[in-house]
Amino acid sequence: MNSDILKELYKNVVGSYPVEVIEMPASGSNRRYFRLKGQRSIIGVLGEIKEENEAFLYMDKHFVGKGLPVPRVLEASDDHMAYIQEDLGDTILFNFMEKGRKTRVFSEDEKQMLAKTIKALCKFQFVGAQDMDFSHCYPASAFDARSIFWDLNYFKYCFLKATGLEFNEGQLEDDFHKLCDVLLRSGNSTFMYRDFQSRNVMIKDGEPWFIDFQGGRKGPFFYDVASFLWQAKANFPQSLREELIQVYIEELKQYMTVDNEAFHRQLRHFVLFRTLQVLGAYGFRGYFEKKPHFMQSVPFAINNLRELLKHPYEEYPYLNQVLNNLVNMSQFTDEIQKHMLTVKVMSFAYKKGIPNDASGNGGGYVFDCRACNNPGKYDRYKPYIGLDEPVIKFLEDDGEILTFLDHCYALVDASVKRYIERRFTNLMVCFGCTGGQHRSVYCAQHMAEHIHKKFNVKVELVHREQNIEQVFSPAQK
Repeated sequence: MNSDILKELYKNVVGSYPVEVIEMPASGSNRRYFRLKGQRSIIGVLGEIKEENEAFLYMDKHFVGKGLPVPRVLEASDDHMAYIQEDLGDTILFNFMEKGRKTRVFSEDEKQMLAKTIKALCKFQFVGAQDMDFSHCYPASAFDARSIFWDLNYFKYCFLKATGLEFNEGQLEDDFHKLCDVLLRSGNSTFMYRDFQSRNVMIKDGEPWFIDFQGGRKGPFFYDVASFLWQAKANFPQSLREELIQVYIEELKQYMTVDNEAFHRQLRHFVLFRTLQVLGAYGFRGYFEKKPHFMQSVPFAINNLRELLKHPYEEYPYLNQVLNNLVNMSQFTDEIQKHMLTVKVMSFAYKKGIPNDASGNGGGYVFDCRACNNPGKYDRYKPYIGLDEPVIKFLEDDGEILTFLDHCYALVDASVKRYIERRFTNLMVCFGCTGGQHRSVYCAQHMAEHIHKKFNVKVELVHREQNIEQVFSPAQK
């Protein structure tokens, strides 16, 4: 089908033909979108599946009637294979929060828009479900065992098998049934958007508007919260997710009584399920349809899964084992290693100059240990360095260096945490003293051990004036 039918629909609404028809970039679906320009700017849609189009047309009319923020359909073809709708502009939420996604530091404007969006989602789910005839939904009217297994098998056949990982299909299927039972205990009382993510939210006049809801159905609200907050490339830090979950819970209290702990427990299972469903979609679109955009998203989804597995899903022991094997496959761990932080810790003598930062990032922290009591002024400590017991005892009995290091730990810990969140790859921490032998060596050694113990990052320790090097490798997970 070509765009001529859209021109006719445009003329029926506006009274004249559009002067320009521009096809918009393709999305994940096979639907085609056009911007028709003339007396008005209108969006035209060509869909390949009649039932899907009819689901959208019904839902759109229903949601408009409920006063929900969706683009109003203006005209549809007799066969329902084409329609035109209001143009909401060009700003999608995914692009609106681009800086936050790239740096993992979200501005107040970005956070406020995300909060508006998740509050609007809650209203959409509950108000949208009122008086809705779910028989119009496509391809399923409700979130049920059948649709759950569609998605789990999507993951198994389109992603898991495509990686080449060996697994016992029977044991995996047993845990799929357990997961299905847990998901279904949530009930199916609200409108479940199903693909609620930042690419399906438009920003118009400072408010979020929702698009591409044609795959929605009756289902539990947990699914959409998981879809939105754990969207692979949204790159939300966990702290922001927790903030937005609380915003959602406060909004949810308008519609039902909420047990905070029970909400978090159940949401965790939906996050796992949604992550598997997304990997299945990425596998199909990437491995089989060879669409690079989806393959580029795989490392983000794998990283989400890796974070989830830090707290094992004991309800599904075999699935948990398979997923741990999956995230530790070299094709995924090699990608993660590229973005892993390395902290270089050095001791040095000021009289020989502050060390250069070979990473090109400017040197990081340089701490001056010379204000601490110096064992080097006593002859009996001159044969030793800061790793030797006599010097360690002198410094720790004196106590000044312990207070000094506590302050250093606080500063460096904050930076390491933020560098990990922002996926920076290099941080340098240097300790200098007069000769690079006692105080700086003691401090650098303890800092390196402290970082290694507290954070799962690579630490390279160099005592420059002593020609001593040591590497603390991150734990394998």
